[in-house]
Amino acid sequence: MIGLELRQELKLSQQLVMTPQLQQAIKLLQLSRIELVDMVRQEMEENPVLEETAEPAERAASEETTADNAPEPPPPEPTVQVTSEPTEPEAIAGSREIDWEKYLENHANQLPLPPSGARPISDDLPPLEATLISTINLADHLRWQLQMTVVTEEEDAFVNLVIGNLDRDGYFKEPPLEELAGEAGLEVEDAQEVLRMVQAFDPIGVASRDLRECLLAQVEALNLDVDVRDIVDRHLVNLEKRNYQAIARDLEIEVEDVYEVAKIISNLEPRPARNFVTEDTRYITPDVFIHKIGDRYFIVPNDDGMPRLKISNFFRSAMAAGPEAKEYVQNKLRSAQWLIRSIDQRRRTIIKVTECIVEMQQDFFEKGIDYLKPMILRDVAEAVSMHESTISRVTTNKYAHTPQGIYELKFFFNSSIRRTSEEDIASQSVKNKIREIINKEDNRHPLSDQKIVQLLREDGIVIARRTVAKYREMLGILSSTKRKKFF
Repeated sequence: MIGLELRQELKLSQQLVMTPQLQQAIKLLQLSRIELVDMVRQEMEENPVLEETAEPAERAASEETTADNAPEPPPPEPTVQVTSEPTEPEAIAGSREIDWEKYLENHANQLPLPPSGARPISDDLPPLEATLISTINLADHLRWQLQMTVVTEEEDAFVNLVIGNLDRDGYFKEPPLEELAGEAGLEVEDAQEVLRMVQAFDPIGVASRDLRECLLAQVEALNLDVDVRDIVDRHLVNLEKRNYQAIARDLEIEVEDVYEVAKIISNLEPRPARNFVTEDTRYITPDVFIHKIGDRYFIVPNDDGMPRLKISNFFRSAMAAGPEAKEYVQNKLRSAQWLIRSIDQRRRTIIKVTECIVEMQQDFFEKGIDYLKPMILRDVAEAVSMHESTISRVTTNKYAHTPQGIYELKFFFNSSIRRTSEEDIASQSVKNKIREIINKEDNRHPLSDQKIVQLLREDGIVIARRTVAKYREMLGILSSTKRKKFF
């Protein structure tokens, strides 16, 4: 007989609860500078309590922690050297209730906002005229030439269909010619003639269906030698493989003549739309500046362009409008407070991690990339008492302005490559050595991957041939057979 008993007992246990505030702090930590600015702008649109101020961010952050006790906000602190001790994002999860009426009274005396629409003056920004220039794309350039060409209505429709189906390099690869010809009401033979007419437009070779047709259009327009036309028409594969002897045997000409023809072909344009491809310049604004003054390095956060938030004074009167209005305002105030705290916590965490990187990679900042040391996330995580995932979020899409240039914080984390006599070397330094070796090689006798392995072993760097090949491909360097120059 089994007896059932109902009783009460107390049990003590620990569990991690991801509060909305903690989730917000983690989200802010992994945002890039541009994403953070966009996110703050969006929060300002959604939360009427937030507004931008011209005061330093340190003052707004310090007001958050002294709202209960101090009648007046503390003065702004200079940002010459950051020596604060940040903690994990999890540390900001705790909070206490705040007397919002007293808190809002501390914002009575605020500096005026900067004029809206004012453009900040900075050497990092492009000149104003660079933002006003509009460029002509390839489609407009071709349609302009089409307007000066005598064509029928069907041919005009066909050319516009072709222009609309050009790829990034200016090639017409799909849909099939027959399909567009039928849609425009043209016979296939007539469509072929119209397509050749378009290929003679500027840039020559545009709307070609492959590389051979593109180069042949340029050969025809430039009225080049018959040997050039034959090699382009029949031996592009051998030309790519630099098999000049096979070309000479098939065309029954001297190898030296093939070299001369290859020189001419190398001057042709394989991508007709090259000059019409415009990419927006990506300006990188560093999150921190690393300055060397004397024998010490100083970490200075870059707060230029970052919105500085404060609580709007307008809502002081709204607190007395009634219980519902007071509850609404308090919720918005609580959300605004957490956002300001999270942004300040993100800033402090980035500074602390950067300080650790500078301490571990001081040889790099003094002497250059060849002295970059192997370092992994765990090394920094243990030094600053944070989790590896936090370090990963902090260093992703965050940039530092250093005496050696602007680098992403992720750049300083490298695996180690063994050396025979000295301490291990960072993989990024090995890549730099491979680039230097290839830049110094003889173009007529390029170095193979195995030869590069031998040269690295002479410097005490032990590395496999397949690793050299992988690093070479990551650097965008061709193999030795494709790097060889015959003329």
